[in-house]
Amino acid sequence: MPVLEEKGQIQIHTENIFPIIKKAVYSGHEVFLRELVSNGVDAISKRRMAAMAGDCSEGPEGAIQIRIDRENKTLTISDNGIGMSADEVKRYINQVAFSSAEDFLEKYKSEGDAIIGHFGLGFYSSFMVASQVELVSLSAREGSEAVRWTCDGSPSFSLESAERSEPGTDVILHLMEEELEYIEPARIRTLISTYCDFLPVAVQLEGETVNKREAPWRKSPRDLSDNDYTELYRYLYPFQGDPLLWVHLNTDYPYNLQGILFFPRSSGRADWEKGEIKLYCNHVFVSDSIKEVVPRYLLPLRGVIDSPDIPLNVSRSALQTDRRVRSIGGFVAKKVADRLKQLHRDEPKRYAEIWESLAPFIKIGAMEDEKFADQVAELVLFGTTAAPASDSSGDAAGDSEGDAAAGAGSLDPIPGQDGRAYTTLASYRSRLGADNAKRILYCTDEAGQAGALALWKSQGAEVLLADTFIDTQFIPWLEYRHEELTFQRVDAELDDSLKEQESELADADGKDSSEKLRELFKAALANDKVTLQVQALKGEEAPAALILLPEQMRRINDMGALMEQRLPGLPEHHVLLVNRRHPLVAGLLSLSAGAVITTPGPGGTSPSQQLADDLARHVYDLARLAVGGLEPNQLSGFQQRSAELMGRLMQRGL
Repeated sequence: MPVLEEKGQIQIHTENIFPIIKKAVYSGHEVFLRELVSNGVDAISKRRMAAMAGDCSEGPEGAIQIRIDRENKTLTISDNGIGMSADEVKRYINQVAFSSAEDFLEKYKSEGDAIIGHFGLGFYSSFMVASQVELVSLSAREGSEAVRWTCDGSPSFSLESAERSEPGTDVILHLMEEELEYIEPARIRTLISTYCDFLPVAVQLEGETVNKREAPWRKSPRDLSDNDYTELYRYLYPFQGDPLLWVHLNTDYPYNLQGILFFPRSSGRADWEKGEIKLYCNHVFVSDSIKEVVPRYLLPLRGVIDSPDIPLNVSRSALQTDRRVRSIGGFVAKKVADRLKQLHRDEPKRYAEIWESLAPFIKIGAMEDEKFADQVAELVLFGTTAAPASDSSGDAAGDSEGDAAAGAGSLDPIPGQDGRAYTTLASYRSRLGADNAKRILYCTDEAGQAGALALWKSQGAEVLLADTFIDTQFIPWLEYRHEELTFQRVDAELDDSLKEQESELADADGKDSSEKLRELFKAALANDKVTLQVQALKGEEAPAALILLPEQMRRINDMGALMEQRLPGLPEHHVLLVNRRHPLVAGLLSLSAGAVITTPGPGGTSPSQQLADDLARHVYDLARLAVGGLEPNQLSGFQQRSAELMGRLMQRGL
């Protein structure tokens, strides 16, 4: 056998100089293993395809072998793929910028298997961790001879004859001193699990297969059970519980993409900037940040997207945003919307039960993406004060806004978790009747708005519960989208249905009780920023006083708080509505009317009048307290005044 020996210079052109600049192309050294294993899998695929065409021997089942030699400080990655001849080594290794996959794909383009190696430059990532790289290869084509290629990372190389009994390629890395972590089996095992876990070829470390090999997202949904999906989620995201539901992605036109996305259970945290979906390319893990691919509102979803058609930079570490990427993002959003529609249609009760976890994705997505908003318009639920239907097995959450507007029949709310009932906006409007169908009553805080909420409920009004942080932006967005509707928070104002229409008698001075109470509270509060209203409210449980916040004024206050990144406190300008039918208020008026001045002089007062003023301020403090309008530093003063007031009342009664 003639001895092959050759020395020369690697061809370096302007377009291929960067891959050989060590540590400049790849952001992390550990990806060298991903690249070399991917190349090995590529070679195995090539051999199988070439064998089918009759160009080489078929060989045994493909496998990648990784061997550690601690004594010589080497790491060897071997495959039993198609191998290379001396001419192929010179062309595909020395001419750095050329990828063997391009020519190979052209020759076997009728085959369906994808070739990982079309990235081309992965082999040179080995120089990030190795001071010298040896490549021993034997082509599977008949009559081939083994060759050894050696390079120390400079443009110099050597190419000579070698001994290898079976077709395939060994890549032998002589590790640098500072990179000896890669001769630790645990470290290599971790890298295999991270990057190569779902490759369809066995990746073996010292003879033991480490990777799982099967990628469930590459299978048909018909071949997967619910348990298969759940097990994949548990494997990818341990200690996170089970997913709420999943979406199986599969398309081959106009791009190739497979994947499975999971809706996680609400955990109080969500990554809306980077995301938790893992990006794969032909089974190989590439990145866990795909914010350029998936719309921002879907980033907190979890799972896998696998596509060879997403353009990556040379190191696969960053995505290139282009029209195709935006198209893929639109496809993913539509598939998610379709899955939600299916659940909403087929399992309305389950949909309502998990709504609180779905709501952030749907509401933020609707506000950020007009197309997505149209897709999920019928899927948005609200909690409601109405009682749920006794039989929730029907399509209680269904019905489109168009059907409701056209006069579709009333649809009952359906039960969710913790006893709360849920409804769509369309169903809610169908129950309002023609007179009230354009006013949407809502509550954002059942505790803070309890007084006003109780008033509306006592008169049979149904109120939507919009009590998540997103709703402060979602409600105005809905109002903008539905120009014919007015959204009114329960504490914005009270209509005549909540007030007793009763006449009042004037005294000798021509003043009725409402006017007297207005004067009393105005003098006691001495605050021109508080607008006083006196009404007779219906219901025995109506409070003594309510803080009302006109809708537009409150929204401006909330927006200012959002911009300043603070909680929206009680605006300085607000309405104090005093309920003259409440026993405390009626007694307060009697106390003031019976006051006798005992202090001489033009500014003289009486103990009864002073007590009336203090009680009026106390009623105001109680109304502020109910809506969270007392700052923490004001609570101690309120407690002290309350204790003093009760003491004076006790003395008066003894």
